[in-house]
Amino acid sequence: MQEMQTRISESDGPPEGVPTTGIKVLYDESQGTAVVLQYYASAEDMATGAAALDAMDASDTPGTRASVDACELTVEMDAS
Repeated sequence: MQEMQTRISESDGPPEGVPTTGIKVLYDESQGTAVVLQYYASAEDMATGAAALDAMDASDTPGTRASVDACELTVEMDAS
């Protein structure tokens, strides 16, 4: 996870071909698992990003991908 955090913080933005508008990484150290939330402006951008990520060499990213879900954000709330 530390390697991924370093790569993200040192990058100039998302990987080429991934038009994401934001990212959140949820990490469970005790299980060694992570959930990565990527945000896109449109369904078309999400499809473009998915194609670029699918084409990446697996050695370019740490861990293995267990599943991929594509969802529409319908509610977002922050506590005040």
